[in-house]
Parts: sequence; C-alpha cells; structure tokens
Amino acid sequence: MPLLLDLHPDAYPLEGYRRRQLLEWVFEHGAPSFAAMSNLPASLRTELEGQYALNPFIKTETFESSDGSVKYLFTLADHRQMEAVYMPYLDRKTICVSTMVGCPAKCSFCATGAMGFGRNLSPGEVVGQILAVSWHQNFSPRELRNLVFMGMGEPLLNYDHTIMAARLLLHPQALGMSKRRVTLSTVGLAKGIRRLAAEDDLGLKLAISLHAPDEETRQQIIPTGQANSITEIMDAAREYQGVTGRRVTFEYAMLSGVNDHLWQADLLAELLRGLVSHVNLIPMNPWEGSNFTETPESQIQAFYDRLELRGVPVSVRRSRGRDAGAACGQLALKQPGAVSGVVGVVAGALGV
Repeated sequence: MPLLLDLHPDAYPLEGYRRRQLLEWVFEHGAPSFAAMSNLPASLRTELEGQYALNPFIKTETFESSDGSVKYLFTLADHRQMEAVYMPYLDRKTICVSTMVGCPAKCSFCATGAMGFGRNLSPGEVVGQILAVSWHQNFSPRELRNLVFMGMGEPLLNYDHTIMAARLLLHPQALGMSKRRVTLSTVGLAKGIRRLAAEDDLGLKLAISLHAPDEETRQQIIPTGQANSITEIMDAAREYQGVTGRRVTFEYAMLSGVNDHLWQADLLAELLRGLVSHVNLIPMNPWEGSNFTETPESQIQAFYDRLELRGVPVSVRRSRGRDAGAACGQLALKQPGAVSGVVGVVAGALGV
C-alpha cells in the first residue's frame, strides 16, 4: 500500500477544501491515523484507509535523557529500524532525522558506520519522523523550529529522497518551514554538494563533516576521503556558498591523539581562508566498541584558542542526550545501558 507522506501536496487525493482538510490533518495536527480526522466523512476516511498508509512506522519507542532530549526508535513496515532525536530548547524545538537505515560511509569513529548500511528511507519515512515526534511530544508539526538531516545515513547518497523530503518541509501546504532553519550534514561528497548547490530556490544550510584538515588523517578515519579529496570538498563548499550565499559549517569530532594537534588547527584555518564559515568542535561521545577516546578538555580549549587566534569562527558543540544514547555518534538501535554485540548506529555524517 503506498505511503501518503511520499506524495507531493499537490498530488494528495481529494479535491478543493477536502484536500486542504487532509493536508491540515497531516501537517498541522499530525494526525496518527485517518480515523482521527474527525471532520472528514466516515466513508471518506474508510476509503483513504483502504488506499494509503498514513503512518510509516509499526512501532515507536522512546528513550528520555536527563537534559530533556528524547531518542526515538522507529520500526518500519519491513521491520527494519532507525532513529531520530528530539531536542527541546527554551526558544525552539529541534528534530534530528535519519535518511537511511544505517550508513554506508563507514567513518571509523561513528557507530552507525560500524553497523553498516540497510536501505534508503523514502521521503515519507523521513518526514514521518517529524510527524511522529510532534505527535508524541504533543505539539503541532508546524511548531518545529529547526530540522537537521544529521541522523543515520549520508543524505547525499539518498539524494532524490532527501531533496523530496526537504521540499515537503518547505512547502507552504506541508510544514512551511524556513530554509534557514533546515540543515543538511554530509560527510563531504563533492559531487553531491555541487548538485545541491544547483537546486533552484532550495538553499539549505550546509554542514560538512571534515574531521581532519590533512589527507592522511582524514583517509584513515573516513573511507570516503579516498574518493573525495579535501581540495575537492573545499572547492565544492566555495561553489555552494557562491551560489546560495550561505555560510558553511564544518563539523570536527575531537579524537584524542588523532586530529586534535595544534598544527592541524593551523592547517584547518588555512583551508578556510576566504570562506564564510563556522567550525563546530564536537567532543567525542563514547559508544560500545569504539577504538577512539575523546580529546581532553584542555586540548579542546587549546585547539579552539588556536582557531580563534587565526580568525576562524568556532564553537564547541556539547551534544544533547548522551545518557540516553542519543548524542552525536551514539545512535545505536538499542536501549541505553543494554549489552549487545551490535556496535550500533551514529548520527549520519556525524551530526546532531
């Protein structure tokens, strides 16, 4: 049975005000079923239920963190599983969504990469994460302030479905989000970044998981680095900025003794010269089976100070949901504290 959420709003069934009612139930009220759409005739609800699936998930589990973040474990119709993270702040609601089951990028510091690749998610399975989270958290999907494609998977390797999902986020009859509030994180696929730059009127915020400024280190920790050199990535980033006018964010997971040397901070500053950018230093979050340890706070501060001295806008991003297994690099398809032989799943190209 086709998933209703895979459709563009203009292709939704029904006509006129009935279509508007259907769209409002889905994207404004986040209705979990056709039966909940109380102002549609019962016969019409039954007809829709016989033609479309509304909820892409057959099971939803939640794991709460002491900081208010919530990890969502979704079971899809084919019984595969993936995760999303809800992060509430005083002035905004943020959801980190996945674009794949697992991830083929296989970054060595990333639990998702250690798990491997399952399959791509459809546009409706991506958007469905937002609707499910908003329903469970008891707010309208249109109250969502920020959306990040930083969960499981590499968005640019599921390009068409990710872009379709992004357009649903922005469509005025769907979620009506501002493109300034939507961030796509990639491990650094130069061709995909250039393709993204060419998307008419999309202009999402771009985050690139660089994680090392030198080829030797990057290729050791990111296998895709062998096909996408740092030079190619930086050229693509400059092209993206030239077309969209957007500042580019660079994600940098701090791995003790690997990429946290001060000479690497100097080299990173040189790479970013002339580019309007921001660096997020991300203290590594532990996960079962990792061969890496987090950089000590004193060295993170020294790295930060060196970048700042060189004129690079920089911040240290403290991940939310660490105690619930929901922080950057921890998404693992298992309950916090559980013992498992499966290493797990991480936030996409290293995000959240």
